Amino acid sequence: MSRLTLVLLAAAAAGVAWFLNRRRSDAQTSTTTTSPRPAVTPTPITKKESSMRALYVPAAGEQPKLADLPTPTPTEGTVLIRVKAAGLNPIDNGVAMGMLAQWGLPHEYPVVLGRDAAGVVEAVGAGVDHVAVGDEVLGHVLLAPPISAGTLAELAVLPAAAVTKKPAGLDFTKAAALPLAGAGAVQTIEAIDAQAGQTVLVNGASGGVGSFVVQLLAARGVKVVATGKASDAARLRELGASQVVDFTAGPVVEQVRAAFPNGVDALINLHGMDPAGVPIGAVRQGGKVSSLAAMPDEETLRAAGVTGTPVMARPTREVIAPLADRAAAGDLKVVVSEVLPLDRAAEGLGRLATGGASGKLVVTLGN
Repeated sequence: MSRLTLVLLAAAAAGVAWFLNRRRSDAQTSTTTTSPRPAVTPTPITKKESSMRALYVPAAGEQPKLADLPTPTPTEGTVLIRVKAAGLNPIDNGVAMGMLAQWGLPHEYPVVLGRDAAGVVEAVGAGVDHVAVGDEVLGHVLLAPPISAGTLAELAVLPAAAVTKKPAGLDFTKAAALPLAGAGAVQTIEAIDAQAGQTVLVNGASGGVGSFVVQLLAARGVKVVATGKASDAARLRELGASQVVDFTAGPVVEQVRAAFPNGVDALINLHGMDPAGVPIGAVRQGGKVSSLAAMPDEETLRAAGVTGTPVMARPTREVIAPLADRAAAGDLKVVVSEVLPLDRAAEGLGRLATGGASGKLVVTLGN
């Protein structure tokens, strides 16, 4: 099972759980009250377009296409933004391939691709008071059914819970690269409760999430051992890694144990073709493992004397706002490897699917 499949499976499971819980909640509410929900009165859109350019899947089983779609309207608890930049993530390929639909998440076609974005608020739905028309923001389309809205478009509707104001010192391109990767970094670190003075192995450190993990760990006073290719070593050290393990030079576990005979304190896994390839043997007895990708089962973890936590990144505004502030202040480097126009967004997704990207890929729009 591929790394992408494992990540998407975790995402789909979380989405299904959210959907089922929401249906149960709605059913309970319907038995206790008959009062109608208040009407949604969004702020008027500042530019009156009836259509927008978007990269979307027209119907189940069809290939993505770049064409015009009707302009979306914000509903209660959502924000409509004019997209200036949209970050690409592996989950976008899963949506494009229909993997989430195959796993039971309801879809509402057409499905616009993309989850991360930065732009300017065009309108807000009822109940939204933390941002207003004209504000520069960044945010994320949370993975909740029905799957439909996306950010690879001139206009996008995002849940207000995942939208925060963009600091003036952070440009749109870097802001768009931040939400999902940044949240994944924060939450994998929280899962191992990394402390100053500990040694943590980051497996798969050279990608977008890894660049944030390395920096955030180093800022905590953690000694970071990062895996990557020899060509990644200088960049990873610049980001804060104390030591770089070249995974092409030999087994990661052997190289880490040669340097740390007693093992490292924890492992953050961001890469792996299958659970058996996760280097848990590098972790000391009693150590911790967190993962956004493959994760060994409980029996395997127990036999190795470690505990493990699979992580599903959730970029709510409470998570991404502090990251944006740190990036604007220069305390967190946002590594963007390439910037593409909207008409080359599919090319960028192809590069992600084949593992041909280091750092974040961002699509910019001339809005």
